[in-house]
Amino acid sequence: MASMEQHSFSQPPQSRQPPQSPQSPQPQRSPQSPQPPQSPQSSPRALSVPSSPFPVLHGHGLRLRHWDHADEADVEAWLRGRTDPEFQRWNTPLKEMNDLVDARASLAEKALAAAERTAATYCVTDAATGATLGHISVEAINPVMRTGRIGYWVLPEARGRGVASRALAVVSRWALTELGLQRLELGHAIGHEASCRVAERCGYPYEGTLRGAMFEAGRVDRFRDMHLHGRTAQDPEPELKPYAEDGGGDGAGDGDGGPAQGA
Repeated sequence: MASMEQHSFSQPPQSRQPPQSPQSPQPQRSPQSPQPPQSPQSSPRALSVPSSPFPVLHGHGLRLRHWDHADEADVEAWLRGRTDPEFQRWNTPLKEMNDLVDARASLAEKALAAAERTAATYCVTDAATGATLGHISVEAINPVMRTGRIGYWVLPEARGRGVASRALAVVSRWALTELGLQRLELGHAIGHEASCRVAERCGYPYEGTLRGAMFEAGRVDRFRDMHLHGRTAQDPEPELKPYAEDGGGDGAGDGDGGPAQGA
């Protein structure tokens, strides 16, 4: 009987994997605390400021454009205007402004107020040269009562050229027609004769004295009286003489100076 030959069937050889070295344990990352958003003080472009809904205005040799908190020249001009001794003589801002960081943050706040349509803030420039001359704004815009409050100042080198009167004439015509306001108010500290002349020249007659309505110069714990001027949409358009002198020291109620002033 033929013997049967037994065959063993082995598995094909497998490729050997090189031994793996033990992996060191991965360190666990601790959850990072969220970083606070940068404020406009720390970065000029950190704050996304919407564009102004208000138009650029022209007239009487001036161009009224929007201030730009990201523009170094605008920030420097804003700081000079708000820290000028003549401005501070008649206005006491609620927020101190000491450097370019403060000025940039202030302009960013103005831009946000414009986006919310509560204030229209303009950089007053020479229409021919583009040079910055000062500032004018319609503050505290109330769309229900259709009222607003005027604030302005002129840089020292631009005074005596009728800048305040011309800018006020331009912005008043726009606010009482296109913007649709019924009444504009302008207040200034008693004794500020230059601002009084600007108001009356532009159709804002004296309406009375408000007692203790604004801060004393450099004080937020003492108050002084102020003159109130007003103009309505029904008042006749005043005839403004070209380049009438303002008498220097321009400035009316701009800069958070008290209950009756522009913010």
